[in-house]
Amino acid sequence: MGYPRERKEAVLKKMLPPTNRSIKELAQEEGISEGTLYNWRKAARAEGRLLPDGESTPQGWTSADKFAAVVETAAMNEAELSVYCRQRGLYPEQIKAWREACEQANDWDRSQNQHLKQIRRADGQRIKDLERDLQHKEKALAETAALLVLRKKARAIWGDGEDE
Repeated sequence: MGYPRERKEAVLKKMLPPTNRSIKELAQEEGISEGTLYNWRKAARAEGRLLPDGESTPQGWTSADKFAAVVETAAMNEAELSVYCRQRGLYPEQIKAWREACEQANDWDRSQNQHLKQIRRADGQRIKDLERDLQHKEKALAETAALLVLRKKARAIWGDGEDE
């Protein structure tokens, strides 16, 4: 038994902001199984529609939902964006922040690689400095050991008056 398209659309509309009803709530309210509602939402998302996961705030939205909102608003001017945001309970700043995150996601490898190069360079310099310090300390230790050996030999030859 299939559901009429109008009923399906009405139920899907209840999943949209600003109401953002959860699937569990809708299943109880509408008398439709949760599995069916999940399938409807999945199909609507496959069509490119924005259907959040029932969270009342955009912070609870999935990355896919945020990306869909960015794609939907990409060609909008400021007035259209404001209308879109009011209808969905969003702020234009959130859309802008999500857009920046999407743009940076594509450069993540490059920025991460640059960050790792900087860390590696800093580590290399630190290793170099530590090795230089170690060399100085080894030289100082070798000189001290040589002086102690000479002192012992001098005492043995001239007899310093100290018995060892």
